[in-house]
Amino acid sequence: MASLTRLVIVATILVAVALSLLVACVATPATIVTPPGGVPPMAVVQPPVAPPAAVAPVAMPRVSTANVTPAPTLQPVPTPLPAPPAPTMQPVGPGGLPHPLRTGRLEFGVHAHLFWTDRATPLRLAHDAGFGWIRQQIHWKDQEGPPGFYAWGDELDSLVSDVNARGLKLMISIVRSPSFYGRGGSDGLPEDPVALGNFVAALAQRYRGRIHAIQIWNEQNLAYENGGYVSTDDARHYVEILKVAYTRIKEVDPAIIVVSGAPASTAVDSPGVAISDMRYYSAMFAYENGVIRNYVDALGVHPGGSANPPETLWPGEPSQAQGWTDDPTFYFRNVERVRRLMEEYRLADVPVWITEFGWATRNDTPGFEFGHQVSYEQQAQYIVGAMRLAAERYPWVDAMFLWNLNFAPLRAQSGQPFHEQASFSIVTTDYTPRPAYWAVQQYIAALRAAGR
Repeated sequence: MASLTRLVIVATILVAVALSLLVACVATPATIVTPPGGVPPMAVVQPPVAPPAAVAPVAMPRVSTANVTPAPTLQPVPTPLPAPPAPTMQPVGPGGLPHPLRTGRLEFGVHAHLFWTDRATPLRLAHDAGFGWIRQQIHWKDQEGPPGFYAWGDELDSLVSDVNARGLKLMISIVRSPSFYGRGGSDGLPEDPVALGNFVAALAQRYRGRIHAIQIWNEQNLAYENGGYVSTDDARHYVEILKVAYTRIKEVDPAIIVVSGAPASTAVDSPGVAISDMRYYSAMFAYENGVIRNYVDALGVHPGGSANPPETLWPGEPSQAQGWTDDPTFYFRNVERVRRLMEEYRLADVPVWITEFGWATRNDTPGFEFGHQVSYEQQAQYIVGAMRLAAERYPWVDAMFLWNLNFAPLRAQSGQPFHEQASFSIVTTDYTPRPAYWAVQQYIAALRAAGR
C-alpha cells in the first residue's frame, strides 16, 4: 500500500514486525528490466565490493507495503478457530489418476528468475547440480489484459521451452492479480475465483505437457500478498480460489500437480501485516469440513531458517544464534508443526512440498542481519542438513525447492550485489558456484546413487 494514514495501523505494523515476523523472500522477483528486443543481461557483472561489516540483529525483516490498497476497515481475527473436520478424501482424482498425485521419491528443485536474462547458464547449473525442477514465478497481471485476453508473449514461450529442453520439470508459481480482478483494484488475490480459474486453464492448455506443477499464489497470509489486509476469512476465500483453480487445471491436464500457496512462517496476527501461519492453515483446513483435501495434490510450506541450524527448534532444541531464535517460525523444523496440524485436521494423506527454503549470508538489507552470522560454508551445511532431514525423517515431504539459484548475479547487475535475495543464492555475482552449490550437487548424487 502506498501509505496507511491511520497512526494506529502504522503503530500496529511496527510493533508486530519488530516482535515476530520473518519473511525470507517475497513474491516479487528480482527486478530485471530489459525491453523486448533489447540485449538481455549476461553473467558478466560489476566487480564485487567489500561486503558490509557484520552487525548485531536490530530488527525483524520488514514487509514491503508497495502496491497495496488499504481496506476501509480492517477485519478482525476470528477466535476461536473451528474444530477439526471429519475426513472426506476422494479415492480417485481427475482423469482416473491417483489422488493426490505423488512423486514417488523426494524431488529437489530450485527457484530461478529466467525472464529477460541469460537462461542457458542458470539452467545448465541447475541441471548439473542434480536439481530436477525449476520454480519460476509469473505475474498474472503481466499475462492478462483486458479481461479475457491473454498476452503470453515470446519470452514465456521461450522460457518454458528452454526449461524442458534441459530435461528439467517446471513449476509455475502464480502471483499478482490484474487490477481489474484484485480486491479494491490491488494486485492481491482475486475477488472472483472464476477469474483465476480461467487464467490457469488457459495457461495449462497453452503449455500442456510442458508445465508439470502449478502453485496457486505465494505467502497469501501476508497483507501485502492479499490486497492490503488479511484475516482468516481470507483463508477460507483462498480455498474457494484453490477449488476452482484445481478443477480447471485438471480439466485440461490431470497430470499437472496442483500445489497450494505456502503461507509465510510468522507468528504475527495483525490484519494490516499478516496472519500467523498456524491460524491461516487451520482456517484453510477446517473450511467446509476439510474440503481442501480434494482440491490439492500437495500443501505448500515455507519453513524459516534465519541463522539457525536446521536440526534446531525452539523451545526444546533452540539455536545458539544471536537473535531470531525465540519462536518456532524462525526455524526450518517449523515444517514439523505444520505437519502435526495437518494430521490433527486429518490431512495426513496430502504430501508437503517445501516450495522455498534456504539460508541468507551477509547482506545489506535492513531486517536480514541474521545473514551476517552465516558463512558460505555454514550455508552449505545448513542447506544439505535440511535436505537430509527431509530424506531421513519426513516421508511426507515429496519435493523441496531451494531459494534461490541466480538472484546474486541478477541483483548485482542492478547495482545491489548485497541485497538479501542475492545472499540466499548458491552462486556468486558472476555465477561462480558457492560451497552450497557443490554440497548440494554431492548430496543429491549420493542420494540417487543409493537408489533414493
